[in-house]
Amino acid sequence: MQDSIVHDLLNLSHEIGRDDRGLALLGEGNTSAKLTDATYLVKASGTCLGTLREEDAVECRMAPMLALLDKEGLSDAEVDATLLASRVSGNAKKPSVESAFHAWAMSLPGIRFAGHCHPTAVNQILCSPRAREFAERRMFADEIVCEGIASAFVPLIDPGLALAQAIRRETAGFVKTYQRLPRVILMQNHGIIAIGPTWQSVLAAILMAEKAARIFVGAALLGGPLFLSDETVRRIAGRPDELYRQKVLSL
Repeated sequence: MQDSIVHDLLNLSHEIGRDDRGLALLGEGNTSAKLTDATYLVKASGTCLGTLREEDAVECRMAPMLALLDKEGLSDAEVDATLLASRVSGNAKKPSVESAFHAWAMSLPGIRFAGHCHPTAVNQILCSPRAREFAERRMFADEIVCEGIASAFVPLIDPGLALAQAIRRETAGFVKTYQRLPRVILMQNHGIIAIGPTWQSVLAAILMAEKAARIFVGAALLGGPLFLSDETVRRIAGRPDELYRQKVLSL
């Protein structure tokens, strides 16, 4: 079972890290996969998604990282110590600095994989005044199928523990509003997180977000975009044919 999960995590990482996609360059981005209710795998700090190896996937305990999310005023050294202490093996590499939000994502119902990266087209919008609009509106059906009816949006905040806490807070607000988990979390001036039950669902959400971003930017040059109504978005999200397509595509 664990070998299969490692294999899936490497597949996800390599697909996100492909040079031709412009989603994650050099050491950008990170990925994670749930192993058990108590442990998860996360990309090691300083490694590259496109060339990630099995030894670069660090097995960590969720409990210390989740506890970290409830603490305030910690120094960088204290956060660093918790990162290292969370490793199941003391000989493993240092987990990504974003491990806290990955632990939180793996604790969510039905979520088994997460991917975070900095796609070029998506960040064109996230670094603009229209970032929240891109998160909350939809333009076409496949965007809904792969990314859900809307994306959670996290205002600008520095990476690290404060960002992980903001991600948890904004996602809780999203669930309260939409009565469902987001598939995509967009972070202003930063990038994207996709979460899902399979590595394919995470990859599909990221790739579709990048396609949607290119469409958004192009439509904006022509006076748009023209967004779908909320009623249309919800109808498409609940259509039997679209639900069947999600199942077939492992979304």
